[in-house]
Amino acid sequence: MAALSTFLASLLLFGLGPYLAGARSPPGVECVLFNEEYMTCTWGSRETLTANYSLYYWYGKASPVVECKHYLQDHGISVGCRFSQDEIIQFQPFHVLLNATLGSRTMKILSKSMELQDLVKPEAPVNLTIHNVSNNQLQLTWSSSYPKAQCLEHAVKYKSNKDTSWTEHLVNGDMFSFPSMDHEKYYTFYVRSKINSYCGSTQLWSEWSVPVVWGSNSTSKGAAEEQLHWFWIHTVLVPIASCLILLVLVILLVRMERVWVILMPRIPNPSKNFDELFITHNGNFQEWAGVPKDVVESFKPNYSENICYVSELPPNNSYEPLWEGSNHPPSAVPGPTPPSKHSPYKNSYMGV
Repeated sequence: MAALSTFLASLLLFGLGPYLAGARSPPGVECVLFNEEYMTCTWGSRETLTANYSLYYWYGKASPVVECKHYLQDHGISVGCRFSQDEIIQFQPFHVLLNATLGSRTMKILSKSMELQDLVKPEAPVNLTIHNVSNNQLQLTWSSSYPKAQCLEHAVKYKSNKDTSWTEHLVNGDMFSFPSMDHEKYYTFYVRSKINSYCGSTQLWSEWSVPVVWGSNSTSKGAAEEQLHWFWIHTVLVPIASCLILLVLVILLVRMERVWVILMPRIPNPSKNFDELFITHNGNFQEWAGVPKDVVESFKPNYSENICYVSELPPNNSYEPLWEGSNHPPSAVPGPTPPSKHSPYKNSYMGV
């Protein structure tokens, strides 16, 4: 019988050894009770788990064993369990059993007992406010969503813009007094909380709160915001408003021709008025001006005058007629030349 047991143990060890090693790889079950509203118990991640796990839990000795109702899945692999508020009982031993399933076999991997009041992690404080108590003293206050405020203790850390490290103080209550402040500096404050020793023995601190800032930087921050506000007004709103006003004026000027003529009078171009004179009438001013033909005819001369040629006989009984534009002597016998009918020298002539 002993030999058979040894043989079966050896077979189990060699046959399922790699799977057992993988199943025992999770470091354990870690449970956290968040603000007494819900709790999560986790036992690894998808990358480290090689088997499918199931969790069972119970309270005390008389409580029934219950399997987890809401598993936390990571790509189809169970990595944790979520407990609702009505499934949580504090100040009683909380037992968990973690089993691994390999094919058709189920193996007990871990059994653990814990106290839930020691696993509470409160929410981070909110509504941080700084008050000026006196000229050199500040008072920092905050609030918490944890339902049992008397069970909380807090830690406040702060640093000025000229400090290189944070200063941290433990505080009982929801107020912290800062007695020595420098008005030339600005300070940043954070607060976090945990369950005190009267309500549990947890070391789980909440997350740090949203910071609150006081000092010259905070006032300069307000000035900077105001400058940014005016910057947007001057660089965005004013140009847009100016462009809209200019557009409206342009539309009005285009539609109101009279205003357009008054503001921007047209320069006359006389050359266009004489196009018809030179193009249509070929420079005839009388036609272009519309002067009647009878008036035009009345200005024309109605007489004609023949050309009268005058010559002078040369001395020494010889003469040579002076003919302008001619090199041939006249063939006529010298004698008096009869005057022309219309000549002014009608009654005179020239002789030897």
